[in-house]
Amino acid sequence: MIDRMYLQALKWPYWVLLCLIYIAWATPAFADLRLEITQGNDRAAPIAVVPFDWQGSGMLPEDIAKVVGNDLARTPYFDPMPRENLISLPSRQEDVIYRDWRMVKANYVLIGRVKAQENNELLIQYELYDVLKQERMLAEQVRGKVQELRSRAHFISDRVYQAVTGERGIFSTRIAYVTAQRRGPGAYDFQLNVADADGRRAKAILSSRHPILSPNWAPDGRRLAYVSFETGRAAIFVQNVATGKRYQLTDFRGLNGAPSWSPDGQKIAMTLSKDGNPEIYIYDMNQNRLRRVTRHYAIDTEPSWSPDGQRLLFTSSRSGGPQIYEVEVNSGDVRRLTYDGNYNARASYSPKGDEIFIVHREEGFLNFHIAAMNLDSGRLRSLTSMPLDESPSVAPNGSMVIYAMQKGGKGVLGVVSTDGRVQYQLPAIEGDVREPAWSPYLN
Repeated sequence: MIDRMYLQALKWPYWVLLCLIYIAWATPAFADLRLEITQGNDRAAPIAVVPFDWQGSGMLPEDIAKVVGNDLARTPYFDPMPRENLISLPSRQEDVIYRDWRMVKANYVLIGRVKAQENNELLIQYELYDVLKQERMLAEQVRGKVQELRSRAHFISDRVYQAVTGERGIFSTRIAYVTAQRRGPGAYDFQLNVADADGRRAKAILSSRHPILSPNWAPDGRRLAYVSFETGRAAIFVQNVATGKRYQLTDFRGLNGAPSWSPDGQKIAMTLSKDGNPEIYIYDMNQNRLRRVTRHYAIDTEPSWSPDGQRLLFTSSRSGGPQIYEVEVNSGDVRRLTYDGNYNARASYSPKGDEIFIVHREEGFLNFHIAAMNLDSGRLRSLTSMPLDESPSVAPNGSMVIYAMQKGGKGVLGVVSTDGRVQYQLPAIEGDVREPAWSPYLN
């Protein structure tokens, strides 16, 4: 709801927008998220993720095989077998009997061993086998502290995903999102949170009594730009995720919104109304210089960079209603991209730059979906079907899109594969969660 309210600035006075932002956060929330897979792919390849053999004392705090299995289940390509269906529990190559795994229709088998080392360190050895070809695809090892087990499990998931699909995995990436918690009548505590891509290990990196909007990751994965109302009006801030150190980037009159980092991390595109009308600007971080990109009497907002840094998508009302346009950064040439539907907004490019992902409404007042549009053909396809889907953010490998949605009267995060075959949700334990942003690759 928040980003759509932001877009209503295309029609509504700014003070009305601010009131609606506060109303939208009328439910208490907490940062923790839980995973609920709502749609799987019946054409996914069965994979046996065998529990890793533990060669040490006590119990490990994380079940590596379970983390890996859950990671792979959130993709269109893998269907991890239930543990009760595993025909055996091999941990070494000589224990893998291809004939047996073919009997239970497993295409791949992942095995592993965890060995205790000195100084609280662990050695994790893992191997991936192709059952149909009867060959070993991976045989690797990774080290880490006990408290780093979950990160190492995500890394193994990335390696398995890449070995099978040829594409880099996204399990070691993170997501940012905003929650709010009621602290009294008409008063809320807002939090900017960062979590693993599966919603686990959530951490609040900023708490405020004022709304927080539009988090956007820097390409280095170390910083977030976002909008905060703590100064009494919208202002853009930049914050280091690890240290919490931050600074205010803009303090202009009127709108300061929708920050978007350039692919090289040297510039931030944004929406400013300092000259009277909301337009797209680019701030050069090195030269400390601001440049206006669009010039039109209509409202231009929500910039998003192309992968090569040469173009910006943006939302504009210049055709009479919210539609997606593209502007050449250097020349300022503008072209309209969307024509289907009476509402298209919040666009972003796929990592390859061949598609864009948008909030799309074909008809009806409350009928907003996440859609993908091929830039060559102009063909548009809907990826979601709930009535109030918004704020799409694309994973760095282009395989998944995270977005905000409504379920049971509260806001949750939804994730859908870009082929539409797999969907899952990441609701908070209680209350609303909004404004998701998927990080770039972190290693």
